[in-house]
Amino acid sequence: MMPFNNTESWLHLLNAPGLGYTRISKLLKVFGSASEITKQKQFPDELKIPKQALNYFRQANNDTICLELHWLNKADNHLLTIEDALYPPQLLQSNDPPSALFVKGNIQALLLPQLAVVGSRNATQGGLNNTHAFCVNLAQKGLVITSGLAAGIDTQAHQAALDANGQTIAVMGTGINMIYPKANHQLAKIIASHGAVLSELPFNTPPNAHNFPRRNRIIAGLALGTLVVEATNKSGTLITARLSMENNRPVMAIPGSIHNPMARGCHHLIKQGAKLVESAQDIFEELTPSINMLSDQLQANLHKLQERELEKPVETPNIVLSDSQQQIFQGLDFHPTSFDAIVEQTGFSSATVAADLLILELSGMIEKLPGTKYQKT
Repeated sequence: MMPFNNTESWLHLLNAPGLGYTRISKLLKVFGSASEITKQKQFPDELKIPKQALNYFRQANNDTICLELHWLNKADNHLLTIEDALYPPQLLQSNDPPSALFVKGNIQALLLPQLAVVGSRNATQGGLNNTHAFCVNLAQKGLVITSGLAAGIDTQAHQAALDANGQTIAVMGTGINMIYPKANHQLAKIIASHGAVLSELPFNTPPNAHNFPRRNRIIAGLALGTLVVEATNKSGTLITARLSMENNRPVMAIPGSIHNPMARGCHHLIKQGAKLVESAQDIFEELTPSINMLSDQLQANLHKLQERELEKPVETPNIVLSDSQQQIFQGLDFHPTSFDAIVEQTGFSSATVAADLLILELSGMIEKLPGTKYQKT
């Protein structure tokens, strides 16, 4: 049997029984790459790698892996692994990050400042109205709206971001080739062209109940904070909020009537320390320090990447600039311009400018200088 290439090796790792992020991370530290892992005839006992995983590496590409490889050959389909330079730093720093993600759409969107918006599948009309109003405003300010593609609040959050001509990310609890619920199949296609749809699960994974709490950790990990719109005291939405708190990310909740069961989960979170929010501006102010921190994290990652000796160049996706990114780039010159000056010149919110500057630097078109200044390269 011919050795697997790196993509095939990763697909074997992701599909192998008994492997998770912790074991894959240990294997990568020992062997250096997915390709080297799958070449091994045996593993040290202290790694505690299941025998069935080792046997899986000895097999040729099965039907599932062939299906995944075919999918990856299509435009805008990606396999993003923890080895990749573009793996989102905020997700990597979260508890239990996924080893890899199947991503359909704009992989750049995962690097931008994100807000998780979650709530009940059985939302009230007031909850849906609040979701739309908040998300339209926040998307216009440059925040990416991240949710779980479920009925109710999730669907409304995604739709509101699209209505605002913003970006949105849908994190699925099924294989990426199995849209759930089926009623959101068309919405998922639209999201992929205005953001991204993603899943950590292998192809053909059905909507099993235990996968959705696992999905929620990715939503919480990608986002700089979580907004809970409506939830009962026993809602699964509270799982995402708890995970966000465990990641030391801000949790915000919209209050409601004391007589509304759908508000009790929000009130419970507020009692636990979640920020009570009444407007999109409240959320934006809460997240501004996190947006600045994300910018610094990405800068540090870029510097580490430049210092590393790589066996081959890092593959980065072709950069297609948005209107705001083009305007910011055209306003820069080959001498330093401060962040505040860029905000003043363009009229964009600081969140939009911060997000767009990240993409421009990742593309190699600009560089960040001391004192939060930028110039063309």
